[in-house]
Amino acid sequence: MHKEPTLDILPKHIAIIMDGNNRYGKQHALAKGAGHSKGKDALDPIVEYCREVGIEVLTVFAFSSENWQRPPTEVALLMHLLSVTITEQLPRMQTYQIQLRFIGDRSQLSDELQAQMADAEAQTAHFTAMSLVIAISYGGQWDIAHAAKQLAEQVQEGKLEAKDIDKERLAQHVQLADAPAVDMLIRTGGEYRLSNFLLWQSAYAELFFTQTLWPNFIAEELASMLAEFAQRQRRFGKTSEQILSR
Repeated sequence: MHKEPTLDILPKHIAIIMDGNNRYGKQHALAKGAGHSKGKDALDPIVEYCREVGIEVLTVFAFSSENWQRPPTEVALLMHLLSVTITEQLPRMQTYQIQLRFIGDRSQLSDELQAQMADAEAQTAHFTAMSLVIAISYGGQWDIAHAAKQLAEQVQEGKLEAKDIDKERLAQHVQLADAPAVDMLIRTGGEYRLSNFLLWQSAYAELFFTQTLWPNFIAEELASMLAEFAQRQRRFGKTSEQILSR
């Protein structure tokens, strides 16, 4: 068990770009693809820690829309690891009463993996301790375009007028529309970019970047980030004086 941080302010929704698996594998002279396996194992303690401290939603970037361009052997390995992850996570979700969800373009996934995802979601839908969201075949630009397409179809069907489309209505159609906005976005692996992850949902997220490769990322480092998060002033377009006078 980890010591819970004594913080007044916790993010409701943490998103993590789990970067650095391949570099970890190369650094440790592991077999090709073994770094991804190590990365899979690193997720469990982070999930447990988030549940302990009271995080409502943890969203992790497992496979992006752009990752389909990787070598076929690596894509096949990642798909296999995703299937294994779901198999391994399901009993853990039941033990810890965590809801398991998936976001992304499922049409590109195999029928077997789609069925496995749907079954896991159905089995954990009633859990309320926390939500673990795994982004598979996901891209932020796809997400926004998909939401816009849904609105366009409503206009075409006469259910909606174009003049009524605003950011609030579009927000109802992006992935995770029913979840809190991302408060804290973490990227491991030493890169400083969002890589098309939750662009809409992270509009006012506090950004955290670490040189730590994902397989080496542990709860203690996350705890330090949470302590820093609690010290940051989130203004959402307002002035410091307005925030302090509330």
